Amino acid sequence: MPGTLLIVRIGPYEFGSHLFLSPLAGYTNLPFRLVVREIGGLDWTTTDLVNARSLIEQNPRALQMIRTCPAEKLLAVQLFGAVPEEMRDAAQAVEAAGIAAVDINMGCPVKKVTGIGGGSAMMTELDKTAKLVRGMVAAVKIPITAKMRLGWDENNLTAPDLARVLEDAGVAAIFVHGRTRAQGFGGTVNLAGIRAVVAAVKTIPVIGNGDVTTPEAAKHMFEETGCAGVSIGRGAFYNPWIFRDTQHFLKTGELRPEAGYAERATVMRRHLDLMIGFYGEDFGCRLFRKPAAWYAKRFGPAKEFKKGVTQFRTRAEFEALLAGYEKWRTPFLDGHGELLPKFRPDPMVASFMLDPHDPAAKRRDSIPVPKGPVDVW
Repeated sequence: MPGTLLIVRIGPYEFGSHLFLSPLAGYTNLPFRLVVREIGGLDWTTTDLVNARSLIEQNPRALQMIRTCPAEKLLAVQLFGAVPEEMRDAAQAVEAAGIAAVDINMGCPVKKVTGIGGGSAMMTELDKTAKLVRGMVAAVKIPITAKMRLGWDENNLTAPDLARVLEDAGVAAIFVHGRTRAQGFGGTVNLAGIRAVVAAVKTIPVIGNGDVTTPEAAKHMFEETGCAGVSIGRGAFYNPWIFRDTQHFLKTGELRPEAGYAERATVMRRHLDLMIGFYGEDFGCRLFRKPAAWYAKRFGPAKEFKKGVTQFRTRAEFEALLAGYEKWRTPFLDGHGELLPKFRPDPMVASFMLDPHDPAAKRRDSIPVPKGPVDVW
């Protein structure tokens, strides 16, 4: 359990939180990374996956994706690609930008990534992958980490062997999602598979990932796998407080009360301000419509808010929307300004998914993931 660990080490870096923000394409932008850091419980974050060639070519989109600021003390840029020279040069570009680490994407199941030999395809050719990684490690002084799945499919669970190869090649940490490429985002996380990766390495930390949407689920992963840390992706978008609350639970055994409306509205405004500062008002507001709807899922009755959240284009329009919503929701409140009991969100879905370790658990809501067979993604 984390209570017995004083610090986490990745390369030369030491930090206190045992929790990590997983990269999630399209969502782990700088504004969101800053929001979860400010709430607390998180030291290490990772960007969306960045095409190595695009970064070398200084594509504006790639450069925007790796933008950071002094508040992001420990940031990794996740690179994908399969050409050793491109991955090496991209790692050097990340180091030149003053960023703390590079993470290699060896887990993405999407065809446009695996089709070029990147993502999960890197788990099928261990010698080739090891050679690529050695070239990156030799080219930079910052740590190189790797994010993988358990394997290509149930008949090819290569993660433990790959972990040993990567440790020998010089990676500083391994992040492992407890599903195969063939599973995509279906089924449940295989904790025994993560435990096998933990057992395969000798000196580097293994961070587990998958289906962690509550503090209890994080604790369960630690206990069942022996991992050094837990990385949270979709669960953080449902609940940006999950890092703070989970770190508190791991240290004390106590569950913090869920954030109330006032705190959620304050954080939501901060998130919007960061989006506007990063993307500009028009584009930032349009991009924020989806996160705003996620925040609203814990407001209780929110029909009036949801009706307008798909349309606002300015900060002023958003404030008008909130003001109108707060007036509309008054009949649902008691004399202390709290939701009447019958209107309070079900505490069993505080993170928008029931505990994945409960056999009766059913996903009540989820961030959209690709549909259909993985091969057509």
